[in-house]
Amino acid sequence: MTMAKKKNTSNSLPTNEQVQKYEMFNKMFESLFTELKSLSAKKPDEPLNKFKVQTINRILKELKVILGAQPTLGFLDLLDEDSIPTNSDAVLILSQFKAALKHFHDSYFEYDGFEHRWRTKENP
Repeated sequence: MTMAKKKNTSNSLPTNEQVQKYEMFNKMFESLFTELKSLSAKKPDEPLNKFKVQTINRILKELKVILGAQPTLGFLDLLDEDSIPTNSDAVLILSQFKAALKHFHDSYFEYDGFEHRWRTKENP
């Protein structure tokens, strides 16, 4: 038995701006995730350098803003710039972001009977 998808109220819907940023930053995130998974498969215990950590965190910070009021936000951490994480540590953190981004997409992107579209505050 499948449960019906719970509809979000218009108060909890993202804005058009959040969706536009999601689409832009999600592509950048996917590229980072793919690269880090590859590095981690080859050398899981190798530490990232400070430049990579800062670059990754710039994107993760933007994603946290986009995800704003999502219940997953409290579980999303940035990479620690002081302790410099390993490749596998970074993949673990990015995997949590990946799951949160999928939840965001699944919650607000749907088929309305005519087309697949985002439900937003401006276009519920």
